[in-house]
Amino acid sequence: MSKDKVIIFDTTLRDGEQSPGASLTADGKLEIAHQLARLKADIIEAGFPVSSKGDFDAVKAVAKNIKGPVICGLARCVKNDIDVAYGAVRYAKKPRIHVFLATSKIHMKYKLKKAEDEIVRLAVWGVKYARKYVDDIEFSPEDASRTEREFLYRVVEAAIDAGAKTVNIPDTVGYAIPSEFGSLIRGIRENVPNIDKCVLSVHCHNDLGLGVSNSIAAMQNGARQIECTINGLGERAGNASLEEIVMAVKTRKDIFDLDTRIKTQELYKASQLVSRLTGIIVQPNKAIVGANAFSHEAGIHQDGILKRRATYEILKPSDVGVDKSRLVLGKHSGRHAFKDRLKKLGFRLNEKEINQAFGEFKILADKKKEVFDEDLAAIVEDHVRTITERYHLECLQISSGTNVIPSATIELRFKNKKLKRVSTGDGPVDACYKAIDKVTGIKGKLVSYAIRAITGGRDAQGEVSVRVRAKGREITGRGSSTDIIEASAKAYLNAINRLIYKIGI
Repeated sequence: MSKDKVIIFDTTLRDGEQSPGASLTADGKLEIAHQLARLKADIIEAGFPVSSKGDFDAVKAVAKNIKGPVICGLARCVKNDIDVAYGAVRYAKKPRIHVFLATSKIHMKYKLKKAEDEIVRLAVWGVKYARKYVDDIEFSPEDASRTEREFLYRVVEAAIDAGAKTVNIPDTVGYAIPSEFGSLIRGIRENVPNIDKCVLSVHCHNDLGLGVSNSIAAMQNGARQIECTINGLGERAGNASLEEIVMAVKTRKDIFDLDTRIKTQELYKASQLVSRLTGIIVQPNKAIVGANAFSHEAGIHQDGILKRRATYEILKPSDVGVDKSRLVLGKHSGRHAFKDRLKKLGFRLNEKEINQAFGEFKILADKKKEVFDEDLAAIVEDHVRTITERYHLECLQISSGTNVIPSATIELRFKNKKLKRVSTGDGPVDACYKAIDKVTGIKGKLVSYAIRAITGGRDAQGEVSVRVRAKGREITGRGSSTDIIEASAKAYLNAINRLIYKIGI
């Protein structure tokens, strides 16, 4: 017996774009739409065409270029809205027009200034007029969760009779709680006689943080289309999050006899793309796609993950397109994760050396939030297996400025000899590194370079961390000074000394 299918209606390009500061260009909308097609969203609500020429053009571009999903345009129950919506979506192979009209007392009284009979008449007219253009019509009674139930039943029945193939029940202001919203969906199914002639949909906002919970309650009571957005974007506190709903259905198969056609391995890519194009950063602790969703710092958790992933992860990172879980080394981390990371970095330490390194790690972890691989390498090589400094920086002179080719004079001590070289470069740091290469005879390629202040004030001491590739290996180095160029030279030289120590040259 096949599972019931839940239709995923993505409204990132319409409701999601209404997040303050999240305006998208036509090209940005099209790029996201392509990713939603790869994600296998069933329906893409591409925008509200009448709202602006830019939105009309964007919806039109999506309709022309995106194959697979239904392409939907939003419209009020107003002739011009519907005409313009059709003008944008008519290029799609599978076009839909989504008409809406408010039905709650507060909206009817203060926004529309219309009585119930007039609302029903307008809803029927809107659906019938839209059907002159396309067969696939969706109707939404706006603010349905605050609409009197008997009136809501009446409007829904009339919209279906008029030809709506999907009826969407919006919790427009995120007012409902799950038990209440589930009861509302069940009530519609039990009291609207023609409900079996349409797909029952929901659109839940997140004002009380219940958008996903209300959507799940609706599914459990018969809703078979869920309107949602990537990263939960939307008006005010946002919408129900697509990735959370989809992964809840997939993960809790023991609860839901349901399925979606979403290709979940594309979720993380979709999240990152939407974040980049809207400029709205995904919070680190966001479920499914946040930076910390598969990260573990607590020692007990890390120990469990290393022994068996399922002890503290109910999802596989690969299921949503994330490469792997991340064990974050910090002050809460334990010995097991510490030893495991050192092993992966290529260090083979005895128990005495591990104890010494772990003590230094704890001291450092109290000073900084996260301890990186470069820090661990430095701990081992500075405190456990100290290296002999073959080359020592004696003197450094820099010439640099506007319209001046940067040059560096480096003097290094090697076996009681002082060796001096001069070099130019793209900048003072590059010139330093090239001069060091000339002295040591080792040509290194800079892979990464990072600076951080380790003291405060105008005379702050800076620390430079580098990763250098040379002789077929990658090595790290660190250096500190109140002069950032000197710190850069020390860091690079530290990496070269470590390389010499490792390969014995």
